[in-house]
Amino acid sequence: MSKRTQVLVALIALCLVDAVIPLLPIAGILLIYVVLERPPWFLDLVRQLYGT
Repeated sequence: MSKRTQVLVALIALCLVDAVIPLLPIAGILLIYVVLERPPWFLDLVRQLYGT
């Protein structure tokens, strides 16, 4: 499975969890974490997705 497909599956899973448990916005919390902390794994993931 390609990295792009894995990311898509993970995002779909997050959306489903957000739909089932709307009181805890997991995708929003993850986005805030990525924007504020800038974890190295996120930059690696973006580089792998876009091939840079």
